[in-house]
Amino acid sequence: MTSRPNQWRRRELLRKAALAGIAGVVGLRPRRGRAEPPPETPRIRLSRISSICLAPQYAAEELLRDEGFTEIQYLATEKGRALMDDAGPYHALAAGTVDLNGGMVGELIARIAAGDPIVILGGIHAGCFELFGTDRVHSVADLKGKIVAVPSLGASHHLFVASIAAHVGLDPNKDITFITPPLEDAVKLFVDGQIDAIFDFPPVSQELRAKKIGRVVIDGRVDRPWSLYFCCMLAANREFVRKNPAATKRAVRAIMKANNVCALEPARVARALVERGHTAQYDYALQALKELPYSKWRDYDPADTVRFYSLRLREAGMIKASPQRILSEGTDWRFINELKKELKG
Repeated sequence: MTSRPNQWRRRELLRKAALAGIAGVVGLRPRRGRAEPPPETPRIRLSRISSICLAPQYAAEELLRDEGFTEIQYLATEKGRALMDDAGPYHALAAGTVDLNGGMVGELIARIAAGDPIVILGGIHAGCFELFGTDRVHSVADLKGKIVAVPSLGASHHLFVASIAAHVGLDPNKDITFITPPLEDAVKLFVDGQIDAIFDFPPVSQELRAKKIGRVVIDGRVDRPWSLYFCCMLAANREFVRKNPAATKRAVRAIMKANNVCALEPARVARALVERGHTAQYDYALQALKELPYSKWRDYDPADTVRFYSLRLREAGMIKASPQRILSEGTDWRFINELKKELKG
């Protein structure tokens, strides 16, 4: 009879072989003999985040090993604070507890504007968010005078709604009342008609759609201008990038390759995410992997995204910094520009 530890080891070997096999099949392994220095550090630390849409940073685990990282950590807490809450990953990234991580563009910009030592390195994908409204909300302009539920003020959900409102001429600080109930309470209030809109990402947005709760007012996958810009971007701690440029490039390359893997083999990646404990919801993971444009990370201009959202957040009164300051102090496109040329296949 096979022991349970042996079963676990066998399952782990099969999982690694599956993801490594994907990389080989699609021609995404590092080219042998490339004249490139090894990573300055064997360790890379990322956050374990509940958002399914950030699947590439989990699917990149074996690709990170191929790039020379021997110690790959997905951290769930930082100094006792949960990294799966709305602000935790950004706090850890600024503190240097996490080296590299995907995040929502609005909150990354807000953190940079506040002086956090974070640099945005490139885009991951567009289109993961949705705004749901009651029968009283048929357009973004209808949010004037309405109540919108978000998990917390000043974080990703709030900043996205503020950007969307500012784009149509609303003042989110005056025209919209934001409340911050727990998710379960927010959905109940929404169903009961006591609030007017909810904004969220997978898997919450998928569950709302599946249960036919409310109407979709904005779908970031298809509605312009939102579908034209990254919603999730890859960022790093500034000091990590300064000290470890070779490691940074290799980590970015692994995650961009994982973008392609997510697009080409969504079912296999979804299964791996469940097996590794990154999500328990295979169906929603598979749906997100199929719906989001992971393979188009080359097609969008990350600088345009940062400029666009910086303008919207400034119009909304959420930041004071100019787009040019955010771009000059909080972005580094060296690695992504090199990789766009290198990873053409």
